[in-house]
Amino acid sequence: MSETLRRRAVLAGIGTYLPEKIVSNAEMAERVETSDDWIVERTGIRQRHFAGPHETCAFMGAAAARGALAMAGVAAEDVGAIILATSTPDQAFPATAVHVQAAIGAKKAFGFDIAAACSGFIYALGLANSMIQAGQADNILVIGSEVYSRILNFADRGTCVLFGDGAGAVLLSARDVPESGPGILSTHLHSDGTLADMLYVDGAVGQPDKPGHLVMNGREVFRHAVTLLASAVNEALAFNNLTSKDIDWLVPHQANRRIIDGVGRKLGMPPERVVVTVDQHANTSAASIPLALAQAMSDGRIKPGQLILLEALGGGLTWGSALLRL
Repeated sequence: MSETLRRRAVLAGIGTYLPEKIVSNAEMAERVETSDDWIVERTGIRQRHFAGPHETCAFMGAAAARGALAMAGVAAEDVGAIILATSTPDQAFPATAVHVQAAIGAKKAFGFDIAAACSGFIYALGLANSMIQAGQADNILVIGSEVYSRILNFADRGTCVLFGDGAGAVLLSARDVPESGPGILSTHLHSDGTLADMLYVDGAVGQPDKPGHLVMNGREVFRHAVTLLASAVNEALAFNNLTSKDIDWLVPHQANRRIIDGVGRKLGMPPERVVVTVDQHANTSAASIPLALAQAMSDGRIKPGQLILLEALGGGLTWGSALLRL
């Protein structure tokens, strides 16, 4: 007897974009009182990419989207929706997603942005998955694109060394697959607004007297991160009747090597099954998970049929997890 088929959102393609300019820790030390040793010891970061004037949120998002479409072999005209996660949009409105739509020629798509800080990509995956299961679209681009270099306070060495710019995109396509087949198995989203003052941007449209710089209480964010992220991961495992031993790869948000290692230990995941790119890209917020996932796929570590667990935490506080089979 053949397996019953079900409609799922399957990861059909992935693409990335990193700005041309690479900034080393030594170069950061020329701008702010710090050192390569200090940054590496506390964060694991060795370099980051900073966007040039032409490398806008939309420009990078469109480049990543084109890569995802090319890998999937899907034309832009067949995209039904574009969901772009960012905390650094090019404009208050219209949404950066519609600029991406225009740039890639996705004439039949609708697009919108979501703001969930570093959790944005997980949130966007959850939305896209629900839309595909509901039959609202058959092909959805999910993009994380960030230009954090434009909101950093370079007088604050505790934050400016942590972030970088970049974009990552996946194309989710509706397919009828067996229970053991590929696709997003579940997503789990959370927020706690009582913790909003731990990580935020001090300014917005309508607040011209504020500089619009990122502000973070790193100690408090760290204190909550490991516990909340491990909880979200365990939630995904329990929902799918799995244990950490069943997971082939953990692809975490790339914020800080200490947080990544802490979550891995709490879950009993060996380091060789955890994807780490924070040393190369720093924290690219909503772009960090697709950037890490793309690298591990392109170098052959992540293979078709494997179970992948994604997790992220960001300002809000927001956090969540997603489980998918490639």
